[in-house]
Amino acid sequence: MTTRVKTAKGRKSSSTRWLQRQLNDPYVAEAQRLGYRSRAAFKLLELDDRFGFFEAGKRVVDLGAAPGGWTQVAVERVNALGTAKGKTGRVVGIDIQEMEAIAGADLIIHDFMDSAAPGLLVDALDGPADIVLSDMAAAATGHSSTDHLRIMGLLETALDFAVTVLAEGGAFVGKVLQGGTERELLNKLKRRFRTVKHAKPPASRAESAETYVVALGYRGTGGIDADGE
Repeated sequence: MTTRVKTAKGRKSSSTRWLQRQLNDPYVAEAQRLGYRSRAAFKLLELDDRFGFFEAGKRVVDLGAAPGGWTQVAVERVNALGTAKGKTGRVVGIDIQEMEAIAGADLIIHDFMDSAAPGLLVDALDGPADIVLSDMAAAATGHSSTDHLRIMGLLETALDFAVTVLAEGGAFVGKVLQGGTERELLNKLKRRFRTVKHAKPPASRAESAETYVVALGYRGTGGIDADGE
């Protein structure tokens, strides 16, 4: 059955459409049932089921972590709580928005674009990262070209950070907004990682321009030339 939402006085029609979509989204219902803070958790679950970058004992950095769905998945899959057999992992998340605590994760409330952020993350991680995640998104302007450039700028910054903290063999997973400039980023990733894939998980809405890049097998600083090529 489909739930229909009447347009309330003072509510924009776009808000009504969003609310109706949320009420009829099976991922939203399943997230609530399983205790995930957002439906976005399923995007990461589906990406990991396909590419297998998570393992117990891994160290993970989650950039743009709020409200915490991706962080929750990372905690589970690297055994950050130590409740399963095998090694115990570590998860550090950062976001400018306030977040409630997540058991098994260290959360930093700070602007990742601030120059102090990388140092805060490195200190909290207490060692090299095995996986860097970025589901960061800039506030939408409604102008597709501008929104695309903003998200790509965030992803470029996330990648620049990742290559400074990743251990050799590590992975990078980031959100891309399709719009024509991602080719340069993909080429940069291919120089630094052994395997680079584009993927749109089933949980990503069909009408959304978002997709994800999954880069595996970080070559390390010895795998590139001094000028980064």
